[in-house]
Amino acid sequence: MNRPRKVHVKSFGCQMNVYDSHRMADTLAPEGYVETQLPAEADLIILNTCHIREKAVDKVYSEIGRMRELKDQAEREGRRMLIAVAGCVAQAEGEEIVRRTDSVDVVVGSQNYHKLPALIARARDGEKIVDTEFPLEDKFDALAQPSPQAIAKRGISSFVTVQEGCDKFCTFCVVPYTRGAEISRPVAKVLADVERLAANGVREISLIGQNVNAYHGVDANGDAVTLGALMRRIAKVPGIARLRYMTSHPRDMLSPVCDDLIAAHGDLPELMPYVHLPVQAGSDRVLAAMNRKHTRKEYMTAITRLKNARPDIAFTSDFIVGFPGETEEDFRETLALAEEVNFATAYTFMYSARPGTPAAKLEDQVPDAEKYERLQRLQDLITRQWRAFNGSFAGKSMEILLEKPGKLTGQLVGRSPYLQSVHVMAKPSLIGQIVPVSITDIGTNTLFAELANATRGPALASLGA
Repeated sequence: MNRPRKVHVKSFGCQMNVYDSHRMADTLAPEGYVETQLPAEADLIILNTCHIREKAVDKVYSEIGRMRELKDQAEREGRRMLIAVAGCVAQAEGEEIVRRTDSVDVVVGSQNYHKLPALIARARDGEKIVDTEFPLEDKFDALAQPSPQAIAKRGISSFVTVQEGCDKFCTFCVVPYTRGAEISRPVAKVLADVERLAANGVREISLIGQNVNAYHGVDANGDAVTLGALMRRIAKVPGIARLRYMTSHPRDMLSPVCDDLIAAHGDLPELMPYVHLPVQAGSDRVLAAMNRKHTRKEYMTAITRLKNARPDIAFTSDFIVGFPGETEEDFRETLALAEEVNFATAYTFMYSARPGTPAAKLEDQVPDAEKYERLQRLQDLITRQWRAFNGSFAGKSMEILLEKPGKLTGQLVGRSPYLQSVHVMAKPSLIGQIVPVSITDIGTNTLFAELANATRGPALASLGA
């Protein structure tokens, strides 16, 4: 009997890429491909790339080099291994990837991975494939659905893409060029995805998109539906206990289209009080140079509206330091904004030029040493805020969604409403349940807890506690 073909998908970057990687594996499953976590045993390796991080292209070529060694080893063993590069770097680089390395067999852009079975078949016939055109058809319609086994293997929390692309054109960002214009999936198709996941044990759904709060998918009547209204419909799907969304743009959060989303934070119990709202900088001068389309005051207005709707809400954000022309005074305004919001955590980056973006052509680039020094100061502040946020839960009660076994015998790992990892002693049958716990200790990246009295006895009895 011939062994099944194996595919290894390595994902870089954002949650959208994680979702895309799952869908690539799902699309290849009907072709006989089985997922493997070991790249050395794969017949097909897919590098699903991200163009946002610094030196993203260099990292991809470095990874291709490592995969080349595995490909050569497979050939010595009498096996044929194919390498595909997908995602945003593939979209941006295209033919250049094939020109620079002969080990890549397929380059497929972020809007074309639904074509993978056909592209891989052509590559097996010896053809070098580059497909980075933006297609006319909806790739989601062409994708194979995940099997019940695949859904179960991925756990009780799942991403669902509801929106793709970006029309904002921030001067530092490549997303509009690699993901295309903003599109929203129809309500019925999103609900069908959620219902399928819920029927196979998923309890928590994270709705994702480059500008997810700009969602305006149409319903059965052809009417545009807001993200808040979509969430209200999803919350009615049997089995769905928690909802999240990311990533939002502050400009959209100030628009009337998000009034219902903000209201949902106050009256939809399933919607978690945790919002990722990238600000990038605290200086109006820098925000204007970034073409962010919002001011510092407008960002704070969005924060205030969300806090008024849900007082216990917490925020995370993205920051870029050292944008061209940023002065020390500009940077201090960023520090002041971070102090004022008091973030639960944030992702911080030094500015790095992306080829083809307007900011790459700006003069007055900030020296690397200054960028690094500012990054350290901002990271120190965010780290203090993150530790204080976690520490504020010591001795308090919360509800966590139990997800999987922990490292210790009898231990389960769950997630708090704020995405903190919480470890608790409990029986395996509670996986997938939301349980009340009391926080007993605060680790570096983890909270430790014990089950509240209502669940402690029966949960621990079978463990011999």
